[in-house]
Amino acid sequence: MNIEIKAIFISPGHDFKARTELGRLEHGIQSLDAVECVAGSGLVGDRYFDFKDDYKGQVTFFDWAVYEAIQKEFDCPEIEPWVFRRNILTAGVDLNSLIGERFTFQGLTFEGSEEAAPCHWMDKVVKPGVHDALKGRGGIRARILSDGTLTCTGLR
Repeated sequence: MNIEIKAIFISPGHDFKARTELGRLEHGIQSLDAVECVAGSGLVGDRYFDFKDDYKGQVTFFDWAVYEAIQKEFDCPEIEPWVFRRNILTAGVDLNSLIGERFTFQGLTFEGSEEAAPCHWMDKVVKPGVHDALKGRGGIRARILSDGTLTCTGLR
């Protein structure tokens, strides 16, 4: 596969999880040139690192083209790619085709576990309607099967 990694993001904490009536937290997002992937654990420094055994969301992937489409469809060119709270933004691959499959990026092996379903917060942090617009194209969750480092190859 000729995959481009356009951006890498991690966050040390959960801003939205179990916060429906409470408002978001502000743990921040870190944009990285590279991130260490640990098999069975996740991305070093991310909120889901060692979250639980065999966790299906050790890393999340999101399609850069979907990010650009949301900017256009909702007339919000100012929206930054980190707002979607996904770790790795890619170009050059149909991410949904990787659900249930083993795949390799930059020599590291992953297993696509499921769609990274969008949360209702997208309507608040982007614009109303984005939650529904992301259904079926919100990216994927994956398990990390080998150790190593992913490096950003695209725009930063």
